Amino acid sequence: MKNLSDCRVLLVDDAKANLDILVEGLKSDHKLSLALNGEMALQIAARTPPDLVLLDIMMPGLDGYEVCRRLRQMPETAEVPIMFLSSLEEVQNKTRGFEVGANDYLTKPFEMLEVKARVRSLLKAKAYSDAIKEQIASELRVAREIQMGMLPHDFAPFERAFRVEFGAVLEPAREVGGDLYGVCASPRERLVLFLGDVSGKGIPASMFMVRAISLARLLSREIAEPERILARLNDELAADNPSGMFVTFLCAVFDPVSKQLVLANAGHCRPVLLRAGDAPGWAVKNMGTALGFEPDLEFERTELTLRAGDTLVFYTDGVSEAFNPHDECYGNERLLGDAGALAEQSPPAITTGLLQKVRAFADSAPQSDDIAILTLRVGVSSSEKDGRA
Repeated sequence: MKNLSDCRVLLVDDAKANLDILVEGLKSDHKLSLALNGEMALQIAARTPPDLVLLDIMMPGLDGYEVCRRLRQMPETAEVPIMFLSSLEEVQNKTRGFEVGANDYLTKPFEMLEVKARVRSLLKAKAYSDAIKEQIASELRVAREIQMGMLPHDFAPFERAFRVEFGAVLEPAREVGGDLYGVCASPRERLVLFLGDVSGKGIPASMFMVRAISLARLLSREIAEPERILARLNDELAADNPSGMFVTFLCAVFDPVSKQLVLANAGHCRPVLLRAGDAPGWAVKNMGTALGFEPDLEFERTELTLRAGDTLVFYTDGVSEAFNPHDECYGNERLLGDAGALAEQSPPAITTGLLQKVRAFADSAPQSDDIAILTLRVGVSSSEKDGRA
């Protein structure tokens, strides 16, 4: 926790005599910055953010109320405690001070001992709050590392074994999130892929995501059909779900010999199929029902016979439902167009390029949802290469 002697206090008053009194009383205990007017105070706060602001109200130019309001709007000082020191002692003046964001209010003339006591109290509270936030941030960083570590990053073994190519990215809207993707090999020499999106964001969604991805991996080892994997996964999630959370989930099983891909969808975004000579289209028609609501659900299966060079783009709704500053949605049509424009590139390049397209569209709008993209391309087998030769 930060020492009080290392804390910086910004003193703002247009009367130099008042500043002299405050400096004399506080200089031995804290670091100090001085400002004789509101404009100077805002400049100093932006350049060297203080740990506490002591602020006069009646000043030329910007008054203390306006300075306080603007300090609350600045990211550097949004949570810095502010105490008004003013000769205005009416209740309405104090009320207005708290309404614009002040933490404390002391009327002039003041006793220096009381000022010092209140300064110490506010600085201790801020130091404690900052320490707690740093601890939480540290724990979230560890949680993110654990979560990201559960996702596949080295696709080379799968690419060699199943003659495919992959590209993938996951970007939570917060430190941790509820989007997930997975790739694993089943005992029947099939490649199993899944992509999901847990309701909500943050820590609750990430914990539900860990449960879902772990169960999906276990089930894929004993069940060959994606629709049955989803049915069992739904039963497990719905059986013990006191939080009422749910997850949209798409599961696919690929046979590298027949190039048959069987998909089942539980309320998830429809993957995009990119095939040479054809316009970009949807790989499945229906979305189905999300997992976790109730047990004993059934799911449809879609069978596709893929060709060498066919590409599938799996994604979460953080892509299709991204918004820009004008509150416009990225949408499905833009997604199909952008994916089609990237179709000739490698799966990693398609994945990265699509993410860049979404970011460019969103512009300065904050990321409102987790984003996951998993791109799969069917390769050319040795026999096919020999036949073409």
